[in-house]
Amino acid sequence: MMTYPRDCCRKLPIMNENHKESQPKVDHVDDNFATCLLKLLVMVLIFYVFREECFGNNQLKENDERKTQFRNGWQKSSLYPDWRKEFFQAVTITLDPDTAHPSLVLSEGNRRVTWGEKSQDLPENPQRFYSFPCVLGLQVITSGRCYWEVEVGDSQALDLGICRPHVMRKGGISIKPEDGFWAIRSYNDEYWALTSPETQLIPKEHPARVCIFLEYEEGRISFYNMTDKSHIHTFSQGSFEGPLKPFFRLWPSDSACLTICPVLEAAQNPLC
Repeated sequence: MMTYPRDCCRKLPIMNENHKESQPKVDHVDDNFATCLLKLLVMVLIFYVFREECFGNNQLKENDERKTQFRNGWQKSSLYPDWRKEFFQAVTITLDPDTAHPSLVLSEGNRRVTWGEKSQDLPENPQRFYSFPCVLGLQVITSGRCYWEVEVGDSQALDLGICRPHVMRKGGISIKPEDGFWAIRSYNDEYWALTSPETQLIPKEHPARVCIFLEYEEGRISFYNMTDKSHIHTFSQGSFEGPLKPFFRLWPSDSACLTICPVLEAAQNPLC
């Protein structure tokens, strides 16, 4: 059967109309595919971010644990106190005679204090301790990191630490952080951190020399036994507000004495 040109012309419009009817269906399928693909990509991205976050947190936690283990191990090392000095300034501490209890005798340029046989006749001074045999350092500390060392020898009757300059001098004095004192005590072969309540300390060896590290901005004061280079105790105050002074106390005893160690000329600083 032959097809005439006129019949072909009639079929072309029909084919065009069929093509137009099918076109929207193809576009609709493309839109659905693009939407599904986008959702899939978003899910993959969320999974990737979640995995990285979990892995990152675990990695940070692992790193923190390693740092803590390293720090704890290093602090137990006998080299730690000497190494720590590299990050602190050594200060020359002298004792303030105006604060010394009448039973305390200062000597060696006000670097040594001993228990006197009898009370001295000293002028009345509002800065002087009268209730307890205490004396303060002359230097005032208001910032920075510093340290000083105290030779105590065989003495078993003393307190060492820091305090606020305006602590009580008379009456019932309570040596604890709440009242402006951060100190440790050696008495009758027992050692205590004067916290509230007091914390008993058990050093391996009697600390014949004690190094005191003060970190003012961090609110920490640490005590180290320089006989065996071991850590004795650390007070973590959080922050210090206002000036601080070195604090010393002797208990009534014939052997009670202490000497502030001189600082080498190369390490001297007027104040930390």
